[in-house]
Amino acid sequence: MFRQPGGGLGRWPSVSPMPDAIDLRSTTLDNGMRVIVNSDMTSPAVGVNIWYRVGSADETAGHFGFAHLFEHLMFSGTTSGIASGEHLATMESVGGTANATTSFDRTNYFESVPAGALELALWMESERLAHLAVTPENLATQREVVKEEKRQRYDNVPYGDLFDVLLGSQFGEGHPYGHSTIGSVPDLDAATLDDVVAFHEQWYRPDNACLVLSGCVPVDEALRLADRYLGAVPIPSGPAPVPLAGAGLEDARPAEVIDLERDVPRTAVTLSWPSPSVTDPRQLSLEDGLTVLSTGMASRLVRRLVREVQLVEGVSASDLGLSRGRSASLLMAHLRPGVSVDRFREEVDGLLRGLAETGPGAEELARAHVQTERDWLLEMATVDSRADMINLYESVLGGAGKVNDYLDRVRAVTAEQVQAAAASWLDPGRASVIVHHRAQEESE
Repeated sequence: MFRQPGGGLGRWPSVSPMPDAIDLRSTTLDNGMRVIVNSDMTSPAVGVNIWYRVGSADETAGHFGFAHLFEHLMFSGTTSGIASGEHLATMESVGGTANATTSFDRTNYFESVPAGALELALWMESERLAHLAVTPENLATQREVVKEEKRQRYDNVPYGDLFDVLLGSQFGEGHPYGHSTIGSVPDLDAATLDDVVAFHEQWYRPDNACLVLSGCVPVDEALRLADRYLGAVPIPSGPAPVPLAGAGLEDARPAEVIDLERDVPRTAVTLSWPSPSVTDPRQLSLEDGLTVLSTGMASRLVRRLVREVQLVEGVSASDLGLSRGRSASLLMAHLRPGVSVDRFREEVDGLLRGLAETGPGAEELARAHVQTERDWLLEMATVDSRADMINLYESVLGGAGKVNDYLDRVRAVTAEQVQAAAASWLDPGRASVIVHHRAQEESE
């Protein structure tokens, strides 16, 4: 129950279908690039979002970090006259923004610009696709940028090695997800210009990309401009690239316990499990289970571990949302001083078993669904995040049109399905465990 503004008690509202479907128009250009347009004339801007289907999962041994390296190299200018750094500066000069991110399965380049600057944004995207300047100087500069980013985000921060250890534990050497996106310093140092050019020629091609335009532009105009600029980029010779495949749940590695002594402020415990691919329909039930466990002050983990017995300073649970073969779910907590790992596990294991044995209550499930609806609507509220979500569905989740029935699918998840997901994929006895111990703790 929740308390209404008037003081009475009411029930959590159920998730209803989206009131209006998101209008989508799609085409494939002559060079193979997919284009999807979401015209929204109520928006003051246009989101320009390009996914290249290459991420760290497509890197081969000895070339770890190449996908992330290109996230930086794509801003290093073109042989046709755009200077290094000019792409970002130009977008900002017209009141827009631009950035990029690298993940396991894609590298994403995006701008948010006023409607009058859309043509400029598309021209600049076409220029760097067709004429990127991959030079010894640019390679040397961006290699050092990536190495510094790794030092700042991974090497010189508490718990910075967690993700690498986690991926090694869950996926292991040889699996596409067995290494992180940030890259390997020895591999980057050993990279030759020929290596980098070959990677670019293999993956950065129109038929390996999807462009989404969302916002204040008529459909016909958006399609015309996309064809004029990006449709004119020729396809390089050679076969289209094939993403590396990953092993499924049946080939998951056995659980293990990894103890690490580090200079960290608090002991931290991370539990992880193999989980279904983000493309698996059962993954929604698992997501609901993770939400019931950890989202909000009334969630089971937060209520018990933070508020009642006060064993942890924070706790969270999530799924990595990976698509090749399978994914992984994780539960993370920082223990309060003096709390033992065994005491923490006693409480956590009981909560996990409870969800697997009885499932969520009606109010818990309804709360999870409205929290999901809130997060979804926030993602869809702005054209830049909406364009990215549309690209995710088109490139990974079975087609852009599935954005329009997402909330229907969430609404259809039952308590019994959540219970089954928790029993199958959140069994505490099958969890791999990583513990970061404080190096000073035993002497205190």
